Amino acid sequence: MSPTVVVDEHPVHIRTGGVAVSDAAPTVVLVHGAGMDGTVWAQQTRFLSMRGVRALSIDLPGHGQSDGQALSTVGSMADWLVRVLDELGVGDVVIAGHSMGTFIALEVATRFPKLVKSVALYGTATGMPVHPDLLDAAANDVARAGALMTGWSHASGSRIGLNPTPGMWMTGGVQALVERSKPGVLLTDLQACVNYDEAEARAASITCPAMVTIGYQDKMTPAKSGRAMAKAMVRSQHVDLIELPKAGHMMITEEPKVVREALLRAAQATD
Repeated sequence: MSPTVVVDEHPVHIRTGGVAVSDAAPTVVLVHGAGMDGTVWAQQTRFLSMRGVRALSIDLPGHGQSDGQALSTVGSMADWLVRVLDELGVGDVVIAGHSMGTFIALEVATRFPKLVKSVALYGTATGMPVHPDLLDAAANDVARAGALMTGWSHASGSRIGLNPTPGMWMTGGVQALVERSKPGVLLTDLQACVNYDEAEARAASITCPAMVTIGYQDKMTPAKSGRAMAKAMVRSQHVDLIELPKAGHMMITEEPKVVREALLRAAQATD
């Protein structure tokens, strides 16, 4: 079910939800955040593909099951993603990003506007400074980094064993995901976020429709930062701001129903 793509001489792993969908179907490209991989979009890929949408959750280089080295800048990640889309032969996509992935989505949408139908940003901000304790842990103790990210990323209700998927552990899943990242990947990603200072300018130049989803209890990218991103999109055809009172930074897993239904609407939207 997963398309096979080789970019820069390295295989790229793409998660599709395990459902065959026509290549001509509307396409949603899903981009994960720092230290993670495409499994974070599992609640969205199958839902979308079961409804005739081509869902492509892509592991960035050095992440998950994609080979190669992790890229050190947001711009290089965006360039790489465009090469992936070119190999796949897709365009007119909804590009959805989570956290660091929102910066990648903005880069692609503003620099390659013919490829993008709309953008959907989850856990975003006009800037992403990283706490020194997290940077230190990413360099020296990835398990501790995972614990910090897990604590800061989840709303209070998400920390008590609840999960939209019965039998799964929400916070434990994020902890395990970060811990299994390859050596140096999390630190590389976090430094790329710190060094990226073009988010507000990119947001101000985006012209396609946009959706910004924020969690009230987000400690990684606070709600006010997400609102600032939406406010900066002064040239966008339309900006839809969705605020989730019971979610934190991991709203894609904390409130998956809201996220996937909004992505379906974006995929099915006509000009």
